[in-house]
Amino acid sequence: MERKPTILDVARAAGVSKGLVSFALNDRPGVSSETRARILGVADDLGYRRSIAARSLSTRTSFALGLVIARDARVLAADPFFPAFISGVEQVLAEQGRVLVLSVVAEPAAEESVYRTFAADQRVDGVFLTDLRERDSRPALLAELGLPAVTLGRFEGSGANPAVVLDDANGIRAAVEHLIELGHERIAHVAGPRGLLHAVRREGAFRGALERAGLDPSLVVETDFSAQQGAAATTGLLDLAEPPTAIVYANDPMAIAGLGIAHQRGLRLPDDLSVTGFDDSEIADYVYPSLTSARTRPDQWGAEAARTLLALVADGTAPDVDLAPAGLVIRNSTASPRS
Repeated sequence: MERKPTILDVARAAGVSKGLVSFALNDRPGVSSETRARILGVADDLGYRRSIAARSLSTRTSFALGLVIARDARVLAADPFFPAFISGVEQVLAEQGRVLVLSVVAEPAAEESVYRTFAADQRVDGVFLTDLRERDSRPALLAELGLPAVTLGRFEGSGANPAVVLDDANGIRAAVEHLIELGHERIAHVAGPRGLLHAVRREGAFRGALERAGLDPSLVVETDFSAQQGAAATTGLLDLAEPPTAIVYANDPMAIAGLGIAHQRGLRLPDDLSVTGFDDSEIADYVYPSLTSARTRPDQWGAEAARTLLALVADGTAPDVDLAPAGLVIRNSTASPRS
């Protein structure tokens, strides 16, 4: 097996001391720019790469960022949002020689112990704060622990944490307005849990769009975002004496489950029922009929969140980032209702 080059090999090849190589690699003062460039060039030529453990010991930096997700693992496994978001995060972290520490817990109450462990063990340099909630106590806890944080979304009580924001309500408004333009008057919403602020925003956007059009906004069913509960909600709505002619779902897995229930009942889609999803996951283009869905680009959201958190860790401050709002991708799952 070929021997890996060491810091001593770099020092010998560059004709400097081992200590000077360490200073150059860790970007510490006391090394001229010319010498630093020469040492880094020699290290690259030799294929030398410092281990994360060694870098952490010398810089008191973990070179890791944390993400704690408080979701039922069953729901999380079926939701394409977080894998896409994480892929965006990882792309940025890989370029910077950093890693993501992911923890999935069953309920929000378990998050606190994870954050305390992160801080006590110096496992991460900062965290992504997702699934914001009413009266969210996490920003205050993270401030107490001294953990820098970036929130996915903006809300009162977020404190000094920078936010990476995407207007998801715009996607729901666009879906409802699209259905109204097609002639639908009885429209339902299969919503997420009301304990999560983004679910509340989407439901509010749904109700507001219908109220502005003078239509009934009361057909709302709360779920846990799972395909299973999305299917159950669809069944309940279609069993009504006067079922909706269109359903706006709060994510794509529930919308796809709804398409399945409608097919099982022998409905012709989209003639008998129009369906819209949310997040515009890759599979939306391949189901039948192809799914009209609000596009959010979670991979770009993850990449911007990672850049913002890295800037916060490095500089102690970072500005908020407002991403392009969610827009509607119209496919074949929506059409005018039967007359």
